Amino acid sequence: MTALVEVDDLVVRYGPAVALDGVSLSLGVGERVALIGANGAGKSSLLNAVCGVVRPAGGSVRVAGDDVTGRTPSHVVRRGLTQVPEGRQVFPTLPVEANLLLGAFGRSFRTEIVTSTIRYLRRRAEARERLERVYTLLPKLHELRNRPAGRTSGGEQQMVAIGRALMAEPRALAIDELSLGLAPMVVEQLVEFLHRLNDEEHVAILLVEQNALLAFDLCERAYVLETGRVVLAGESAQIRNRPEVQSAYLGGGPG
Repeated sequence: MTALVEVDDLVVRYGPAVALDGVSLSLGVGERVALIGANGAGKSSLLNAVCGVVRPAGGSVRVAGDDVTGRTPSHVVRRGLTQVPEGRQVFPTLPVEANLLLGAFGRSFRTEIVTSTIRYLRRRAEARERLERVYTLLPKLHELRNRPAGRTSGGEQQMVAIGRALMAEPRALAIDELSLGLAPMVVEQLVEFLHRLNDEEHVAILLVEQNALLAFDLCERAYVLETGRVVLAGESAQIRNRPEVQSAYLGGGPG
């Protein structure tokens, strides 16, 4: 399978603390891959380093064959990888539709605001077309388009965050804690949507998730992180049946 995202020997430090210590992984075109681990294992640090939010202290990140190590998030987005951040991070006073359109602006953004704005205005027609596609994929967002995002439910805000990411026309989504703070029924609906998005739009999924059962069900492959290192990697069906994974993440022995 052709690699879309390649991470090689990645190191992330916060002062003297080492969050990631030589992590390597890959995400193929159209693939679904999970990163699981306990709090503090380095999952979010990994995703943030891959997406340009955090500058690595060592190693490399390639997206669609381009070395994006230490580049800005907008550069990573333009290469085809868009992040759905932990906690949704919607703009609560802006309408849902304005939140979505910001995803298209992010793809156009460079460091100079005037030229970035001109570039975005030139792409408005394309952005509107993409918006209609997002509304087709997530019709609930069309119903909510004029409501301030802060006055929607947690599940609806997660839809807004995913829709905003899709406005950048990604080849892959990097999703940080999909299920955080959401009711099981809402999570189930989001998982069904991601399956459909992957099948119909061929968008790859790189999922950071504490809910290991969800991660294994959604993703074909998985990496297990402990204290900043990959300790297991392989097919989800094989990893979930390992005794140490059953004990640490699934609440019991193999059954």
